[in-house]
Formats: sequence, structure tokens, C-alpha cells
Amino acid sequence: MGYYSKEDIQKVKKLDLYTYLKNYNPDELVRFSRNTFVTREHDSLKISNGLWYWFSQNIGGRTALEYLIKVKGFSFTGAIEHLLNCLEVKTISKDVLPVKKIRSKLILPKHNINNDIVISYLLKRGIDKDIIDYCIYNELIYEDINNNVVFIGYNYEGKIKYAGIRGTKNVRFLKDAYGSDKQYSFRINSVENSKTAHLFESVIDLLSYATLLKLQKRDWQQDNLISLAGVYMPSKNLDNSKVPSTLKVFLAHYPEINRIVLHLDNDNAGIKASKAIIKSLSKQYEVINNPPLIGKDYNDFLLYYRNKYKNYER
Repeated sequence: MGYYSKEDIQKVKKLDLYTYLKNYNPDELVRFSRNTFVTREHDSLKISNGLWYWFSQNIGGRTALEYLIKVKGFSFTGAIEHLLNCLEVKTISKDVLPVKKIRSKLILPKHNINNDIVISYLLKRGIDKDIIDYCIYNELIYEDINNNVVFIGYNYEGKIKYAGIRGTKNVRFLKDAYGSDKQYSFRINSVENSKTAHLFESVIDLLSYATLLKLQKRDWQQDNLISLAGVYMPSKNLDNSKVPSTLKVFLAHYPEINRIVLHLDNDNAGIKASKAIIKSLSKQYEVINNPPLIGKDYNDFLLYYRNKYKNYER
């Protein structure tokens, strides 16, 4: 196995797929439209807007390195060696594919014939069965053909704009579906036009909080529950931090909201993010910080609570 310096690896990672093919394998590039190419070998692999996506296989990326590994079957070191050799042979042309500023079309994972594995997975995470059923019935959750759980987010016209995919097996697997717009990540709106919004890092934490409310005989649909669809990292200087796009769009659509409750993780990122949001919004809203009392996140807290009170409902 060859040794490659960080500088070599960074140099290779800067090489996007369009530039690589144009300079080192131009016969493989086939123009599909003004700003889009496909490869001669795979006509469903499209290159556009600085990215590439192989639609038939539901995989994509930006760099030539990712393409060689995911599509051509190179090992990581083999791909590095190949690209370094290419760069030594010929200096790349600076002519790049025009970037068309359009939002990519959302590609949803295919539905499985049922949701059995997803239901079993969420039950094991302590989520209440009635809440799971509610989400499936309202098309907020489904199981894909790879037995992953898919969390759906809608815009305010009722169109699907986001899909977060999470593995249900022992190996940790998290990704957003191609074309997802995090401005419209998973949320459960209040049924009572509440003026309060609760904010979570992940859907699992959101569902865990809802389950805790239900276990405590409280109405889990009373307020708005919103997931950020991932960790929100603020600027090092909190004064320069931006409000997460998901929350910003939600507040713009619901100007009646006057209270925001933060339920972010008990780790460095979650603590910093909470401070940044409080600093950014406390002049306009009542902002309350309510992290989990036990554990890193609300799912840890839920599992602790279930174990303590022995009221796990299957």
C-alpha cells in the first residue's frame, strides 16, 4: 500500500469529475444538455452543477476520487495513485463545466412493500407505537427497499422537499436523499395553532420527546416539533452565527410564533448551537434551553426513562 501525504490527498480531492473526464478521458463525456453531461458507459450518471449523480444506483458525489471508488471499483489508495499519475502527466485545463444555479430534483428512495422493519427499529429505540403509526399514516415515515427508515419533510404547499435516510441495522448509516432541501426537514405541526416551536437536532430525538410527553399523559401534538436534520454548527464568534435555515423558514411562515424551546444535544456542538440561537433570537422571541436531563440526547433520555419506570409498550 502506497503512502500519500495530506497534501497529495487534498490535491486529488480538489479534482471534480467533469474536469477529470474532460482532461483525461474526454471520450467518456457525452453532452446531455447545455449544462449537463452523462458518461458514455452509464447514461444515467449525470454531471451537472459541479456534482455527479448515478440515478440508477442512487449514489453520487462531487470528486473524481469518489467516482473512481463508487463507480469504477478502485480502492482508495488505487484511486489516489491513479489521479496523482494523471496530474503528473498533464496539467488540467481551467475550463470548467458551467454552474447552473438550480435546485436539484429530489430523488426519493423506493418504498418497500411494507414498513415492518422500520416499525421494529423505532420500537427498539423506544418510540411509541401510536406515534409511529401516526407518522406512517401521514406519510412522514416509510421503509425503503434497503430496509432503511426514510423521514420526509414537506414545504408549506404540501410538496415533499426533503428525505432523510437512516439505517436500521447495526452499522451506523445516515444520509439525505439526493436533492433534499434542509429548509423543509421533518416536522410535526401543532394541531392547535400553537405559538410555541420545539427544536431538535434529529428526527429520532423529536420522536423521543413526543414519546416522553405521551408517557407522561401530556398532549404531544400541542406544539410544533421541528428537526434540523443534523448537527447545526454555529460560527466561532457567536455574534456572527446564522439562524438554522429550517428554523428561519418556519418562523417566516408562522409569524405568530413567540416561543422557541431548544432540545439540542448535551455535547459541545449542541451546547454551542443553543447559545448561538439564544443570542440570535432572544430579542424577538422567548427562547428556552431545555436539553435532555439524562444522556447525550433525547433518545438516551427516553430509554433511561422507560427503563426506570418499566412502562415500555410494545
